[in-house]
Amino acid sequence: MRTSRARIVLIGALAGLVLLTLVMAPMLMSTFPTVLGGGGAASCEETPADVDDLSQTAASDIPEEYLDLYKKNGQRIGVQWNVLAAVGKRETNHGRSTLPGVSSGTNSAGAAGPMQFLISTWGGAAKIKIPSQFNGYASDGDGDGWADVYNPADAILGAAKMLKRNGAPEDIRQALFVYNRAWWYVDQVLEIAKRYASTGELVLPPEADPACDEPLVDAAPNETVAKILDYALAQRGKPYLWGGTGPDAFDCSGIIYMAYRSVGLSIPRTTFGQWPFGVRVSAGDEQPGDLVFFNSGPGTGPNRPGHVGMVVTKGKMIEARCRLCGPIKVTSYTERSGIVGFTRPLENEAVLDQLRRQAQG
Repeated sequence: MRTSRARIVLIGALAGLVLLTLVMAPMLMSTFPTVLGGGGAASCEETPADVDDLSQTAASDIPEEYLDLYKKNGQRIGVQWNVLAAVGKRETNHGRSTLPGVSSGTNSAGAAGPMQFLISTWGGAAKIKIPSQFNGYASDGDGDGWADVYNPADAILGAAKMLKRNGAPEDIRQALFVYNRAWWYVDQVLEIAKRYASTGELVLPPEADPACDEPLVDAAPNETVAKILDYALAQRGKPYLWGGTGPDAFDCSGIIYMAYRSVGLSIPRTTFGQWPFGVRVSAGDEQPGDLVFFNSGPGTGPNRPGHVGMVVTKGKMIEARCRLCGPIKVTSYTERSGIVGFTRPLENEAVLDQLRRQAQG
């Protein structure tokens, strides 16, 4: 009898363990996001701040309040949390420094707060009522209606915005150089950032990965368009650079110019030149390889569009949008305002002549 009861107890315990595993498995899967490059599918809604990337050095060195702020604002703005934390470490040891200008006043250079903003860069005053008109990075990180340069919640949010404005996360060296114009400073901050990451590396946001693009379903209408699209899509994840024609960065018209050039076709270099060059296509008749233009940017208007993307499938385009807009990627154009129209460069007579010469030669 005692043996039978023991078996019953053992079977019950095993059943409970199985049930607990079934209940906990989905919770564990949702708690620990997959790291890019780790062999699994990354969540395209995650940012570097959500990656479980905390080294023992970071855990022991960064105060809990500051760590939460670095991660939250890294996620909110789209910069690497460990770079943000490294700036805080290099500037004031995460607010623990007792030097002038950290908790009150300014230092000899005029910098203030845990992230050491110049008052003029912050917005002209150490504490600013929000909302108000100012030119700077003054931010209200805790929702109290004030942007206080000495408040870690406000200062860290402002620092994240400044890094993003100046090239982060893709061109992080440039962003840090603008923060404090010395290359030795950049090197020091990046070394700290690597020590704070469990991998010892800096990572780009998951949305820079082509796997996070919206799925492409339409086939190219011909081999030439297929090659043009192959070139353009191969540039996904690279940063925007005004005037850029690769290979490391592009602007909106530069990626299109180089995609056509990759198949031996010459089209105008700039958006202003590309708009009148192609044959107009009615909305709804556009196809892969066509261009979609927007009334956007300085000096633009309804008959002078300032932004362009390349259609890759109906409703989707690849674009290099702007320096603060994230990496080159596939986006939807149907939900964007300011569309001026579509054109088909392949039907321009000069391009048709180039194609004929290619076929003959």
